[in-house]
Amino acid sequence: MGFFISLFSVLVLVTFSGLQAVCGNAELKALMEMKAAFDPENRFLSSWTSDGDPCSGSFEGVACNEHGKVANISLQGKGLSGKVSPAISGLKSLSGLYLHYNSLSGEIPREISNLTQLSDLYLNVNNLSGTIPAEIGNMSSLQVLQLCYNQLTGSIPRQLGNLKRLSVLALQSNRLTGAIPASLGNLRMLVRLDLGFNRLFGSIPARLADVPQLEVLDVRNNTLSGSIPTALRRLNGGFQYGDNSGLCGIGFSLLRVCTGSDHLNLNRPEPFGTATNGSVAKDIPESVNLQMHCNQTHCSNSSKTLPIAIVVGAITVTVTLTVIGLLTFSWYRRQKQKIGSSSDTSDSRLSTDQAKEVYMKSPSPLISLEYSNGWDPLADDRSGTGFSQEVLQSFRFNLEEIESATQYFSEVNLLGKSNFLATYKGILRDGSVVAIKSINKTSCKSEEAEFLKGLNILTSLRHENLVGLRGFCCSRGRGECFLIYDFVPNGNLSRYLEVKDGNGQVLEWSIRVSIIKGIAKGIEYLHSNKVNKPALVHQTISAEKVLIDQRFNPLLSDSGLHKLLVDDIVFSALKASAAMGYLAPEYTTIGRFTEKSDVYAFGVIVFQILAGKRRITHLMRLGAESCKFEDFIDSNLKGKFSEDEAAKLARIALVCTHESPNHRLTMETVIQELS
Repeated sequence: MGFFISLFSVLVLVTFSGLQAVCGNAELKALMEMKAAFDPENRFLSSWTSDGDPCSGSFEGVACNEHGKVANISLQGKGLSGKVSPAISGLKSLSGLYLHYNSLSGEIPREISNLTQLSDLYLNVNNLSGTIPAEIGNMSSLQVLQLCYNQLTGSIPRQLGNLKRLSVLALQSNRLTGAIPASLGNLRMLVRLDLGFNRLFGSIPARLADVPQLEVLDVRNNTLSGSIPTALRRLNGGFQYGDNSGLCGIGFSLLRVCTGSDHLNLNRPEPFGTATNGSVAKDIPESVNLQMHCNQTHCSNSSKTLPIAIVVGAITVTVTLTVIGLLTFSWYRRQKQKIGSSSDTSDSRLSTDQAKEVYMKSPSPLISLEYSNGWDPLADDRSGTGFSQEVLQSFRFNLEEIESATQYFSEVNLLGKSNFLATYKGILRDGSVVAIKSINKTSCKSEEAEFLKGLNILTSLRHENLVGLRGFCCSRGRGECFLIYDFVPNGNLSRYLEVKDGNGQVLEWSIRVSIIKGIAKGIEYLHSNKVNKPALVHQTISAEKVLIDQRFNPLLSDSGLHKLLVDDIVFSALKASAAMGYLAPEYTTIGRFTEKSDVYAFGVIVFQILAGKRRITHLMRLGAESCKFEDFIDSNLKGKFSEDEAAKLARIALVCTHESPNHRLTMETVIQELS
């Protein structure tokens, strides 16, 4: 009997080993199939190899989660010219797929809908053709769907109305036909809907006007007709409807008033063709909500057989996994920990008590995790880092100093955290107060040369309107890089916006003007090409990135930080900028940043400072154009401001936020205007 038990155990373990090998290679196999489709000539993805580990950091554009599963693929702007492989459905844990600004062709595979954890899908600015798979409507986690600037045809699937978490749907500049599905009105979280520059016809569904979060609706350059729902007037400049000659409405300055004939077909989503037999059946697009009848027997059989197979399969898998799990639990506990993904970095950080416990058990604090490739770009035995001894001596900190300054990264000292970094307040041994940014290795550039080049740029930045970098520290044990900055006591600029009922400090006019001038000087310094520093584009300027010191001088933070970070982390920051209105409109087309992108963000901030508001409205812009100060100057000032200065600053803000980058000022010209 004992022999049979032992034999059974061996068989189970052998079976488990086989399963583990298959499971462990499943994602690698999927990635290699995707590579063959994306990059058939192996020109751009040579780092993807069949004997490699996707989670080691060696696969370009691939990031894994804490379970060692592929969670992000960021290959935007890589020159890919192949197709999107159905094999992508094998990456079950994928949460972000960024393939925009390439030359991918072919159809969007329906298998992509199996990625049930995907929140961001960026396939825009490619050469994709065919229809939009209706199955995408099953991707319940989807928050951003970018399919614009392709050659997609057919109608917009009404199933997209099932994506309850969707905040951005961008389908502009394709060859889409049919009507706008009324089901899109079900997307209660939708903030932006871009449908312009297609071949859509019919009316604008009234339900779209009731979407509570909607801020932008762009339907330009289609052949839409009928009366526009009056509720869309609340979007002001966010509703763009030009070049649809059939539209009419009341309260829209560029539209004619509707006549009786315009109202006859208000409830019909699109024109219906007439079939040869005279019935209304021809050319009915997907967006029409019709009940389709099927053969009763066929439907019944298919609906019963599939669940039975699923139940039997689920029971079999559950029993097998339970036995395997019991036999191998202790073995699994001894395996190496995988590095967490950048999206989980802040949550996986050890608490103060845990840190003390590890400190007592380990010869070096917080060294329990193992990291691939021996990552330590500033180790003493390395040469050719690009740093002079003077820079290393004056800027380099060791981990013990960082731990001591932050009290082992105590939650009490945590100033804030995002999906890729945490910021702590710290006190150095000389008594000076600092802010310490902790960045996980998985968020940093994988090529050490590129990482060190970015770090070198950060050390070269010295200006009275930039937050001063005190030093840096890279720890192999923690797998993190730390940037130590001067602590700025008065918070960021957004703290002084939306001040109501005495709840907050109202900035005097002279301070506002001074802050605007300081921000301009800081940006102009970044853009300039000095002896010891290259010209630099900030990319993510916002009110949150403008810190205010004790004398109310503005200091730009995070300057050059993008030079250290991987593309998907940088891109996530850009999404935040876009959501807050700082992202220049041309980025959607060209996919890159220029100095004029920073100028646009500066113009938005000028408007914010003048108005004391976070959100800039169309009414404020109109007020600035006509010098109606009551429409764009903060009422908290109670009229205590210079009208001449206000008019000049309003003009600068308008020019800096011009749609065309060629019409915007340079920061050098802005400073000349301000002085």
